[in-house]
Amino acid sequence: MRAETVVPLPPPTVHGHPNQFALLRQRRFAPFFWTQFSGAANDNLFKFAFTVMVTYQLSVSWLPPALAGLVIGALFILPFLLFSATSGQLTDKYEKTRVIRFVKNLEIVIMAVAAAGFLSSDVNLQVPLLLACTFLMGLHSTLFGPVKFAYLPQALNERELTGGNGMVEMGTFVAILLGNIVGGLMVAVPGVGPLYVALSCVLLAVAGRVVAQFIPSAPATDPGLKINWNPVTETWHNLRLAYGNIVVFRSMLGISWMWFFGAVFLSQFPSFAKEVMHGNEQVASLLLVVFSIGIATGSLLCEVLSRRHVEIGLVPLGAIGMSVFAIDLYFSSRGLPPAPVMSLASFLAQPAHWRVMADLALLSLFAGLYSVPMYALIQLRSQPTHRARIIASNNILNALFMIVSAILAGALLKADFSIPQVFLFVGLANAVVAFYIFMLVPEYLLRFIALIASRCIYRFRVQGDDNIPAQGAAVLACNHVSFIDPLLLMAASPRPIYFLMDHRIFKMPVLGWLFRLARAIPIAPRAEDPVAYEGAFEAAARVLRNGDLLAIFPEGGITRDGELQPFKGGIMKILENAKRDGLNVPVVPMALTNLWGSFFSRIEQGGAMVRPFRRGLLSRVGLNAGPAMAAAQVQPDSLRARVMALQKA
Repeated sequence: MRAETVVPLPPPTVHGHPNQFALLRQRRFAPFFWTQFSGAANDNLFKFAFTVMVTYQLSVSWLPPALAGLVIGALFILPFLLFSATSGQLTDKYEKTRVIRFVKNLEIVIMAVAAAGFLSSDVNLQVPLLLACTFLMGLHSTLFGPVKFAYLPQALNERELTGGNGMVEMGTFVAILLGNIVGGLMVAVPGVGPLYVALSCVLLAVAGRVVAQFIPSAPATDPGLKINWNPVTETWHNLRLAYGNIVVFRSMLGISWMWFFGAVFLSQFPSFAKEVMHGNEQVASLLLVVFSIGIATGSLLCEVLSRRHVEIGLVPLGAIGMSVFAIDLYFSSRGLPPAPVMSLASFLAQPAHWRVMADLALLSLFAGLYSVPMYALIQLRSQPTHRARIIASNNILNALFMIVSAILAGALLKADFSIPQVFLFVGLANAVVAFYIFMLVPEYLLRFIALIASRCIYRFRVQGDDNIPAQGAAVLACNHVSFIDPLLLMAASPRPIYFLMDHRIFKMPVLGWLFRLARAIPIAPRAEDPVAYEGAFEAAARVLRNGDLLAIFPEGGITRDGELQPFKGGIMKILENAKRDGLNVPVVPMALTNLWGSFFSRIEQGGAMVRPFRRGLLSRVGLNAGPAMAAAQVQPDSLRARVMALQKA
């Protein structure tokens, strides 16, 4: 790749913009968005037009129409398996805007060759040439995949990352939809269809390259990297690298499962429309439109529901919706009576078909809620110097899962499963796989529970959450008002929190299991159990050495009168241990407000959790986080004064 003059990427703003659509007015995002949009549209316009030509217009003995879609899809996916490892290395090694522009230059060359193929009158030359271009467009997407997701964390801050990913996912599915529709309509124009397709492919490639010129530079994250050109050993190395961060690796598996799930539905739409819904080609296109709009809507909703953080609590919600509506799709479509092939208007006139479309729309909407936070989490938690290689490994896993899904769906259909039964099987399997993943990575489940507590039980408002460090070790010191204080702190923080908690809470039936799942650290009074006491502080020191967040309730217990109790000396021991380890750990004072008197707090006349809804539904509660205090400034009394001031703020 030749050297170019590039405009450097401006640092991401601290507070971001009012919403994700505001990013489309920003140079650090808009040119990148339209570049990836044009590429996705071009991929699908080309592939679908070629598929229609081979299926309806050309006659080639060695490529029967029934196999055309399968062969074209396989050729497009093959480069992901062969070259993803190399593309990840190139993205980490070189400045990312240079990589993007190189890929767009390559797209122009490929589309010029494809145009020659579309315009050729020799079918024996035309089909092999377009098949070769299909493979090369797969290579184009393979090269663009890692840089697409590695660019975003450098251009956006943590608060913008979910919205940015949502915009990209929305744009990708809208581009896929438009590419398929336009490609199908153009190639069907008598006499001049191939010419229209050829011109459109070249013009889209050129437009994408022009827009790419305006993307600011994003520096290389590992410029000294030595490229390993062996895809097998490099893929294995990258998978081991990803496995080093178990949350990232299992999130990759979760995303790959989503592609497995989605590929089953997308591959079966034509047959489902014809054999089950008794519709024509327009009905199949309508199902694709509904599915794409659902994914796009779910992707955009992520920012709204996450309050502009990377909120992985949406992932279990998405998984639940995917299973519920996949299973209902079986019940809504299994009993439809035989009918002659229906036009689009006839199809829409049947009330039963609207339930099917609602299931598809909601199924795909929840798939969007499921996937976007996972992508954002991988970007956020991956080591920056290896981020593109980890994303490339994710692309390989996605391709493998999609291949397995095609094989499994085919095997089920050959075993006399109906298409609705295949959907039922996948919906049930999704519930099992999702539960397994959430048990392996309990952070997803915990964040989901925190999301429910902060949105469905209370109306939870957070002020000063930008004082919670986005990275590095810190101690969060908060007043203790109720049994679900830890859940509310989880909901306020974009990062995992480890809690130092009274050992007695672990004996409670539900909350005990929940806090063990959260790997909270039980602490007992020194007089009661000196070994457990010292072990708790050593575990707390280990959390800080690992660069994580540690939360404590310095009062030592839940208040019994709603007032802030005196702070105990445990905070000083934690800071002394951190200093022993060479750490200067900041302490962030925090105060929960308006929580006293709620169901999960104690009341003066009795205990907690004895009278539901005693303050009504969705009562307002809050969390105020103040500026961090340096360790040298912290004393129990001064920290208590800060927390008390935040209570009254």
